[in-house]
Amino acid sequence: MRVLGVDGCRGGWIGAVLDGSSVEWTYAVDVRVLLSGDAQAVGIDIPIGLPTSGSRACDVAARQLLGARRSSVFAAPVRTVLDCTTYAEARATLASLGGPSMSAQAFGITAAVRQVDEALTPADTGRVIEVHPELVFHSLSASDLASKKTAEGEAQRLAVLRDMWPTVDRWVATAPKPARRDDALDALACAVGAARWLAGTATVLGNGETDSRGLPMRIAY
Repeated sequence: MRVLGVDGCRGGWIGAVLDGSSVEWTYAVDVRVLLSGDAQAVGIDIPIGLPTSGSRACDVAARQLLGARRSSVFAAPVRTVLDCTTYAEARATLASLGGPSMSAQAFGITAAVRQVDEALTPADTGRVIEVHPELVFHSLSASDLASKKTAEGEAQRLAVLRDMWPTVDRWVATAPKPARRDDALDALACAVGAARWLAGTATVLGNGETDSRGLPMRIAY
């Protein structure tokens, strides 16, 4: 089983290819470099399948499951926001649609969302799935975790991954820059989601809807 977990990081993307008990790290500015590899399944922490208005059912369900960590789930931007070049323009666009606004932090990921959206077609969605790392960590630990930005939160996430891969501490220490340690942990969690998807054991959130491009609006973990 050769799977890839992908997380956005400063300036690009970090990929963790898992093949048995080893990891191969890759950093790329263009996500297509990672997606073009030979992994049997790819889990990526970015919204795939964008609504024309309102919220996706999978985002709502993810927030309900995560409880204290619900703020880690950014609402997927509506498709028209991808054409906006500034936060002010995005807010004006959303207001014209009569929907809720979005946070500056959520707008900050729209360039990454656009890049993935342009890279995928419906034919890719059997292999490439949206994974939320916090859902993976929550399922592995069966408990609420501290913020991944804290020393306690990092230690908790390393502990649950160490149960699967005793050498995970060394893996994270060798992750490529400019990715941070929490980016590496999230990429590994996305790889877990991809492995579950490939094995047919993943939990999938969403109501089965696809967006205007035929991309499924779902989150797997």
